[in-house]
Amino acid sequence: MNERRLQTNLDTDFLKIIAIISMTVDHVGSAFFPQYPVFRWIGRLAFPIFCYCMTVGMLYTRDIKKYLIRLAVFAFLSQPVYVLAFNADRFWEEFTSLNIFFTLFVSLLGLWSFREKKWWLFAAAVLALMCINFDYAATGLILMLIFYLCRNKPWLGAALYVLSYLPALNCYPDDPLALTVAGHAIGFEIFCILAAPLIFLNTNTKIKISKWFFYAFYPLHLLAIYIVKIILA
Repeated sequence: MNERRLQTNLDTDFLKIIAIISMTVDHVGSAFFPQYPVFRWIGRLAFPIFCYCMTVGMLYTRDIKKYLIRLAVFAFLSQPVYVLAFNADRFWEEFTSLNIFFTLFVSLLGLWSFREKKWWLFAAAVLALMCINFDYAATGLILMLIFYLCRNKPWLGAALYVLSYLPALNCYPDDPLALTVAGHAIGFEIFCILAAPLIFLNTNTKIKISKWFFYAFYPLHLLAIYIVKIILA
């Protein structure tokens, strides 16, 4: 079986556009409208789509080392503005709360080591995700493993993906981000399921955008949020 032959969606530039729109809505809601959870609900599409695109990238990249280096560089560049955008008043206390680029870097490193059977490196990635304060913790690696192992069986990948989010059907009633239906609280992670059709069904829009746009957008939109906060203050 050809490892690189995917039967899931290869329209990754289109997916990344959806992801950054979702992410921006999420961050704007978190920064300026925390009382309206709908912003955060919309934002749940972003992370699984990014994880899927990273998985596709690993399968198709010519140089995994350069791919990982790019992620690491933008992770470090983004960290100061990530903290400023959401916790400027507690900058140094929150500086060790790592942004999503760090999560994607370690998760992708873990996935690559799994594929290459470098078990010591895979174990190190898992341990790091569990012990260090990464955004989304080990969720990224779990999703990437689902996408990778089910790359030729989208029906199985979609089933496992949906099942992984079903625990969100039970949530603490006092969670301000929960969706309440007939008095029952549902965790906002349930909205991640809405990304499944985009990941497992082909869209074929033929949209092409420079990879550097997607890398640069993350720190730039965080910087914009920080600047707007300063202006409003």
